[in-house]
Amino acid sequence: MDRSVKIEQHSGLGMIWFIGWLFSVGFLRLGFWKGLIALFIWPYFMGAHFADSADAAQPVIESPVHQE
Repeated sequence: MDRSVKIEQHSGLGMIWFIGWLFSVGFLRLGFWKGLIALFIWPYFMGAHFADSADAAQPVIESPVHQE
């Protein structure tokens, strides 16, 4: 039997996210339960924040007006 094992490591971005979460919890001096809640809430607020700034950075393309 020919078995091959492919191992991929994708922990780089996850580690950056985890470090940012730990920094936020420490900076805000949250307790255990608030920190646990922040584990689920923090990504939502980060995504909402960066989605708003990404929408503002994109140029608005208007369709040309056809005149007859």
